[in-house]
Amino acid sequence: MIKTRFITLLTGLVMSGCVSGFGKPLPYDAWFIGFFAPSYMEVWIETADVVDIDERVYRQAMSGFASIRTPPENLGDPKGWPNRPGMGAGKHVIGAKIPRLIYVRWQSLAEPQTYDVYFEIPQPVRDLMMEPTKTFCNADGKWITDYRKMLTIGLAPGGIAKAWVGGPCLAPIEVARVKGKIVTRGPYLGEMNGVYAAKLRPESQAYVDKFGIPFDSW
Repeated sequence: MIKTRFITLLTGLVMSGCVSGFGKPLPYDAWFIGFFAPSYMEVWIETADVVDIDERVYRQAMSGFASIRTPPENLGDPKGWPNRPGMGAGKHVIGAKIPRLIYVRWQSLAEPQTYDVYFEIPQPVRDLMMEPTKTFCNADGKWITDYRKMLTIGLAPGGIAKAWVGGPCLAPIEVARVKGKIVTRGPYLGEMNGVYAAKLRPESQAYVDKFGIPFDSW
């Protein structure tokens, strides 16, 4: 099982304290991991842990609220995924090489429910993140060499998670869709006695109250 292998890996690396490197150096300073949620479907990320290709573990590479839009008067539409998602709310994973495995545990506040999910990053996706690409950048009106150094993950109710890789001037490419599992112990693995990190904003609560949650759209 992926989950068992991941937990074993984390335990072994923490106990060992160091790992010898064997991955290629990055052609950029750091890669970015970001998160977003469909409109009104607010998400609190308890942890996003990364294992890179050198088998080094980066715990809580990201935590906190995912990026989201909550326009008033139910003017937003949470159904489906955007054609071109942005980078999301996140952080640069400094010191890491290309990711091999990503674990995310999050609270879907619209339900509410706690989920976790594992993304195994296959070699073709890692190749995409290392490949230089000539592109015209609208931001400065120049042709540049860019890299897909942004990994964006969308988190939706029902435990659905989808991932894209993109660059500042490169269109994102969808690379994975995974259905997570319910964390039966609840928020923060039971440490919060069932209390979630936050309540929905009034705009989000108003949408859910009127239209419900479009589970089948993600």
